[in-house]
Amino acid sequence: MTTAQVVARLRPATVRSRVTVAAGLALTAAVTLGLVVMYLLQEDSARRTVQSEVRTYAAQVQQSASADGTFPNPLPASVLDPAAEAQVLTADGRVLAATRTLAALPAVYDLPPGSTSPVRRKAADGVVPGEVTVYGEHVTVGGQPLSVVTLTPTSLLSQVNETFARLLVIGLPALLLLACATVWLVAGRALRPVERIRRAVTDITDLAATDLTRRVPEPGTDDEIGHLAQTMNAMLARLEDSASRQRRFVADASHELRSPLTAIRTGLEVGLAHPDRAPWPDIATRAVRQSTRLEALISDLLLLARTDAGKAAARRGRVELAPLLAELTETTASAGVAVSLEVPPGLAVTGDSADLSRLFRNVIDNAVRHARTTVRVTASPNAVGTTANGLVRITVADDGPGIPAEDRDRVFDRFVRLDASRELVSGSTGLGLAIVREIAFAHQGTVSIGAAVEGGALVTVTLHAADDAVS
Repeated sequence: MTTAQVVARLRPATVRSRVTVAAGLALTAAVTLGLVVMYLLQEDSARRTVQSEVRTYAAQVQQSASADGTFPNPLPASVLDPAAEAQVLTADGRVLAATRTLAALPAVYDLPPGSTSPVRRKAADGVVPGEVTVYGEHVTVGGQPLSVVTLTPTSLLSQVNETFARLLVIGLPALLLLACATVWLVAGRALRPVERIRRAVTDITDLAATDLTRRVPEPGTDDEIGHLAQTMNAMLARLEDSASRQRRFVADASHELRSPLTAIRTGLEVGLAHPDRAPWPDIATRAVRQSTRLEALISDLLLLARTDAGKAAARRGRVELAPLLAELTETTASAGVAVSLEVPPGLAVTGDSADLSRLFRNVIDNAVRHARTTVRVTASPNAVGTTANGLVRITVADDGPGIPAEDRDRVFDRFVRLDASRELVSGSTGLGLAIVREIAFAHQGTVSIGAAVEGGALVTVTLHAADDAVS
């Protein structure tokens, strides 16, 4: 087993466990560091306090001498530390005066001339503890050079060490257990909505084929988990809408494909039932017409499938609008309908020329099919006299009956026909404007329908101008 596998096995399985372990480790490090800093500060403070006490005791001993240089024997106890001891030594190391405990002993510490650091002597063994704080000072009392040595056991430092050890051994584990338990409970409570969301998503996944109306529970909080639930519900709503549109599209496509096939089959079956009397030229003509309609429908469906897959406008380049629209208007034939074109030379957009040609052909064909006498095609920069905003506006207006305001968004849906009988006669698949919208969106453009001044429909397409378009 590799090191990575061992680490993976030792790693806590749940987010709750990982958060608890991470919080425990972080808290352990923080508390340990805090205790160490506190110990160092307390130790330094205790050491300074003890040193101050022995210095103060040395001054007290010096002040206890009489005017002729005589010290009380035994020496008075320290007013600050009852455990403190003291000796007054002559220049040759004899004990001149001492506290009661050291009264019958020789010097336990020497203070070399010119030094402030007493030196421990053998007489201190068994009498003076090994851990003591010692202070020595050279003084002159009654004209006689003397040395005052004060000492005290380091009981205060021992208390600090014991307190620190007690906190480290007992307090730290208890604090960590309490902290980890608190983190475990808080993390569990915080992650409870996530678990409910997970269970809901699992249920929705199991029922995805039959029911996409269910939603994950929202905790009602304005935090990350609340935003997660809202985002997932928005995603589920989009999936539901997408699935609904897909089912509707498949049903409509099946119906549309079945109609021409049924017409062809019916004509052939009638002819085969009476082969001698059947009008075969008429049957063939109707079959060709239905086959043409079927071919157009399949072509439109393939184009929509390509746009749904994000493959539209894959080959982008500079597309000159004047020649493109001129060719489309010239090849759009309709008796009694005049098509006018107003496009400034040099005006160009960025996109796929084949897709844009299909877009404008569908719009112009639709306008010619519904116009009474006139269709007007214009193209201009989207701002007055400039393409500084990077957009080009193309409009197609007709003088037909127009499109009611309540239907102007719906006509871009697939297989929508406002006049079904007329569309069937004209051979329309009901996908023309849906293709227009998909191609426009694929070019990061827009398409909308309004009312033309001529009284009919006004289709407006907005596309991105080419970098060097006319301005």
